[in-house]
Order: sequence, then structure tokens, then C-alpha cells
Amino acid sequence: MRLLVTIFVGVVFGFFIGVSFPTLTLTRFNLPSSLIPSIDLSYIEDRNSAFSTQSLWQHAWSSVIRQNRSQTAESRNLTDTTKIWVPTNPRGAERLPPSIIASESDFYLRRLWGKPSEDLTIKPKYLVTFTVGLNQKENIDAAVKKFSDNFTILLFHYDGLTTEWDEFEWSKRAIHVSARKQTKWWYAKRFLHPDIVASYDYIFIWDEDLGVEHFDAEEYIKLVRKHGLEISQPGVDPDRALTWQMTKRRDGREVHKETKEKPGWCANPHLPPCAAFVEIMAPVFSREAWRCVWHMLQNDLVHGWGLDFALRRCVEPAHEKIGVVDSQWIVHQSVPSLGTQGQSVDGKAPWLGVRERCRKEWTMFQGRMASAEKKYYIELGINPPNATGRLQ
Repeated sequence: MRLLVTIFVGVVFGFFIGVSFPTLTLTRFNLPSSLIPSIDLSYIEDRNSAFSTQSLWQHAWSSVIRQNRSQTAESRNLTDTTKIWVPTNPRGAERLPPSIIASESDFYLRRLWGKPSEDLTIKPKYLVTFTVGLNQKENIDAAVKKFSDNFTILLFHYDGLTTEWDEFEWSKRAIHVSARKQTKWWYAKRFLHPDIVASYDYIFIWDEDLGVEHFDAEEYIKLVRKHGLEISQPGVDPDRALTWQMTKRRDGREVHKETKEKPGWCANPHLPPCAAFVEIMAPVFSREAWRCVWHMLQNDLVHGWGLDFALRRCVEPAHEKIGVVDSQWIVHQSVPSLGTQGQSVDGKAPWLGVRERCRKEWTMFQGRMASAEKKYYIELGINPPNATGRLQ
């Protein structure tokens, strides 16, 4: 009887304690996250609800079980060798087995029939691109014939005319890309990604108005290899108007890598335009150099003005690995093809608007490069070195 009375009194006392503190809520308790890691406190209702301690612990226990199951599943995914995850794969391809990944491509044409392994009788080792309009088709025909079967021919058509080139047999084997009123650097940024041209040792990115009577592509490649040039161009006929002395052909020379310019133009004889410099009309890039240059091309600066002064940043030492091949030379015919593709504004001739845009882009590119270089050195906590070439 004494035990029963004690239990009864305890129950009554507990009841009165509960009634005396009706506003106590569990939101005041800081439950250890390891014990109940994911209880949603919005689930706990106010004093007028029929919420019970039993339901609280049922909810907490179910939350613990759910989280434990989630952690177990996550751990299983990380250690499950049946699921492929290779973090060293190219971004986005981590779920693929490495041996199936084809991260590079090319411009080799393939058949629609037969065995893939028998598609190619020869794999060209070099790529030459011309940005062309139909008005220059005879000139391009002469130029293409200077390149052997070791070269893939790629034409970028700024006038939208492509099938008209089929009168030339070589055109049927060439790659044609058409986008109206665009420049070669616009094309290069979008179609010559380093992973696309990775199979080619050298990439020629040429204008359409080049005379090639004194040029042989295979001999050019031999000289480039012999002299260790990563970025180069053919010498330019000295009888034509020249902007830079560096590109002028030297008689009796295979290659030259430096020149003398007007007084005050070259603060450093190893910097442009006295060395480490070629123009953008007919540049030739090694695979490695192009991988760097492509990343330097700006999407909105399409004429490439100022780029020739910055090419040196992609090879080291630039004054030894950038040069002009004199014994394989060209004639710059100075045909203002893209000028006719411009638009007259305020009564100005179309070519004047194009030229004005070129000059603006030069200034913009120079500013972006200087700003990017300054930012880099500031983030390192050092003063930027004074190593810029002259940009007019």
C-alpha cells in the first residue's frame, strides 16, 4: 500500500508541475546535433497543439535513421568501385572510363562506308587556313597549289559563297566554313581550338592577298624546324610598301630574327618591333605556340591589331623562337577585301569604318593586356616589370 500511495502521489505531483508551466517549449532546448541532427523545429507546435513527447521522439528517431541511411549511401558511392568517377578526366567526363575519351579532334575527312581504319590514305601533318572571298579565287588557287598533300586546306568564307569554289579539284577535298562579314581571327577563335588542331605540327593562318610565286611550303617547314622557330612568317617582298622593317626579306639569308627600326622605336633590341615579332598577315604557329596564342585571342576584338606585339608572350626566349624566313618569301598584294564588307556610316566610305575599328581594337587590346599584367603582379605583391614592347 505504501508503494502504491507513493506512485500515486508522484503522478499527481508531476501532473501539477506540467499544468503550472504550460508555456515551456522544446525550442528552448539545444539538442546535440550528433544526437538529433536534422529535427525540423517548425514541426514542434505551440502550447495549444496536441503535440506529445512520444511523437517528438518518434520524429527525432526517424530523422536520425534517415540521415544515417543517407550517409551510408554517400559513403557507398565514394567507395563503390562499380561506379566510374575519374577526377583526372576532362571536366564533365569524370563518369567515363579514361580509355574511351577522345579529347582532341582534327579536320580529316571520313567516308560514309567501309572500315574506319581504312578511311585515310594519308594523315596531313600541317594545316593551312585562308580567309577568302570569291573575288580572290584565282589567287587562292595559286596559293593552295603551293601546299602538298601533307597539308589540310581550310577556307573561311566571309562572303558566304562556298559551292562556287568547286571548279577547283582541290576544293572538293578542302574544308569550307562560311560566316558572312567575319575576319580570320574571329574564325580562328571559334574553329581552331587547340584541341581541334592538335594533330597538326604547324598551323598557317593566312590572308587571301599573298603572292606565292617564290614560296614552297615543304621547304618552309624544313627551315622552320632547322632554326627552331615556334612562330614565324615568310619574308615580304621589299619592293612593296612595308610597315615594319622586321618582315622585309633579306637577300642571301635563310632566316632572320632581329632588325633595326627607326630611332626610338625599340627600347629593347630583343622586343618588338626589332625582335620577337611577325605580322598578322601570314603567321605560322607550332602546335605548342598556337595553344597559347588561341587563349590570348579576344572574342570581341576580331581584327587582330596589336596581337603581333603580344605573340612573344607565348614562347621563351621569344627573340630566338620568333623569326622571318627569307628564302621562302611572299608578295603582299594589299587587297582591301574586308574593307568592302564594311558599312558606310555618316557618309564615310565602308573601308574607313573598318580601319577605324582596327585602330580602336589595337588600343583596347593594349589596354587589356597591360591591365591583366598589372593585376597579376599586384596579386603577387610585386611591382610589374617594365618589359612591354612599343605599341603605336
